[in-house]
Amino acid sequence: MTQANATWRLMRQDTLLGTITVEEADFPWLSGGFRPEPAFAQVKPWFDEALAAMETEAFGERFDAAYDRIARALTLVSPSGPVAEFLLHVDGDVAWFRWNDESDEG
Repeated sequence: MTQANATWRLMRQDTLLGTITVEEADFPWLSGGFRPEPAFAQVKPWFDEALAAMETEAFGERFDAAYDRIARALTLVSPSGPVAEFLLHVDGDVAWFRWNDESDEG
């Protein structure tokens, strides 16, 4: 499993958007402090929209639509390398996520 204080990176192609320092692991979720880089400002509205969608009655459909662009455009990189799939939430200086090292594509 992931060690506390491990650093994960959020990337958009070769651009670092921010880092997550894992502080807690509550399987399957990891959470910790988020340190954004200046380039994160370009995608922050995507995360804000996804969080807002979680608070609506039409959560599933609205969230899926909001989160889709995050999943398509961004990469989450563990200390061991990029992960195949992830679900990441960022709210200010806090991030929580779950990940899968195996893609369903095949």
